[in-house]
Amino acid sequence: MITIDNYLDAHYIHRSNWLRAAVLGANDGIISVSSLAIGVTAASITREPVLLATIAGLVAGVLSMAAGEYVSVSSQTDIEKADIERERQELKEMPENELEMLSQIYERRGLKKETARQVAKELTEADALATHVRDELGINEMSEAKPIQAAFASGAAFTAGGLLPLLVTIFVPVRNMEYFLYGFTIISLVLLGAVAAKTGGSSIRKAIIRILIWGTIAMGLSAFVGYLFGVNV
Repeated sequence: MITIDNYLDAHYIHRSNWLRAAVLGANDGIISVSSLAIGVTAASITREPVLLATIAGLVAGVLSMAAGEYVSVSSQTDIEKADIERERQELKEMPENELEMLSQIYERRGLKKETARQVAKELTEADALATHVRDELGINEMSEAKPIQAAFASGAAFTAGGLLPLLVTIFVPVRNMEYFLYGFTIISLVLLGAVAAKTGGSSIRKAIIRILIWGTIAMGLSAFVGYLFGVNV
């Protein structure tokens, strides 16, 4: 039996929050750690400096990604809570004004004036605050900020992405390692772009092209810096 909850869960937009954090984290992990490894490899003739820089970049990146995501999403949560509290006060102090505002919102969405007023009344009687939070402020379960979830998804995804180039630096010969890193990273980015696009219901071709262009630019510039300041350590 199909229920409204099952129907809504099938939409791609319900995956947007965790998918955005996961793709951003994995993409950042792959490109950041690979670019760092390529830059150091271009300036080094031994494996130890490359491994040290790669591991340090991975650890720093995971902590930075998780902390940054938590702080930014927490700021959004604080704003949402402040707006909800303000709305609670306005409903208490001027309920008629709030009812009129709700009616106007429904009118702008296409309802007739009388219908809009009736809908606003019925929804207000059911749950005034929840109605205004959803329809006036635009906050719902899909858009609601979740700091812990976002931080964990970003940190875990960065770890997964960053471990891939780390394995290359461990097992691949130092000579021409940057080319192995570039090739391995390109393959990883193609797979990530395809999976993200498939999960989000978007164009796989566009996702792959977009992620390859920016990944190549990042790694190319890192390699250039490494060659430019190579110290042969």
